[in-house]
Amino acid sequence: MSVDSVSTPSTPSTPCSPPAEPFSIEVITAGDADEVLRFLRCFFIRDEPLNHSIGLLDGKETCPELESYSIKDLDSGLNLKAVSNGKIIGVCLNGILTRGYLEEIEEANCEDKKFESILRLLDHVAVQSDIFSHFPDVDKAMVVKILSVDSSLRGRGIAKDLMNRTRDLARELGCGIMTADCTSHFTARALKKLGFECIYSLNYEDYKVNGEVVFTPETPHAAVTVYTQRIVK
Repeated sequence: MSVDSVSTPSTPSTPCSPPAEPFSIEVITAGDADEVLRFLRCFFIRDEPLNHSIGLLDGKETCPELESYSIKDLDSGLNLKAVSNGKIIGVCLNGILTRGYLEEIEEANCEDKKFESILRLLDHVAVQSDIFSHFPDVDKAMVVKILSVDSSLRGRGIAKDLMNRTRDLARELGCGIMTADCTSHFTARALKKLGFECIYSLNYEDYKVNGEVVFTPETPHAAVTVYTQRIVK
């Protein structure tokens, strides 16, 4: 569920522009859970295109099941945060996929039926894209689940640095590819700029359940896409 407008261009620098604050990329630990959740509530949960499209938060402050999904295995050593002046300004939440994982997917069943509809779309995309069929020599992949940056700081290379560090982790762990499901047009555009290739695309208007279109995100979010990149050893 790699989503968020991470690539909105910044205003070109001018002599009057304040210098960008330095930031570091750090591994997330279990102790970061509360701060990561606060960040996601501000910059991901409310504004993610699919969440907004189906009114996931209508009348609610947050979606507990989405929060649990987002921080599952937070202390795995695979998740990264961008930090400036002691504050989280971006996150990249990752996981590992191995060949054959599709056989272990179980049909989503959630108390929150709106969130369930999102998970079912993502499971559908996983099956249809079948990433390992595109890479017969690869048995292990790093999956970027959520990539989100402080909306006031986009365009400063934060997402790029998070992805570069994720790639380093993937290489160290013997992953042959990186992969991400992009529900946002902006995330897809950002990954394309980083050299990722689109291996699958599904227009939202073509995804129907019982004959009805489920998601109608605002322009320019027209499709969910899967982007992958081979990791050079």
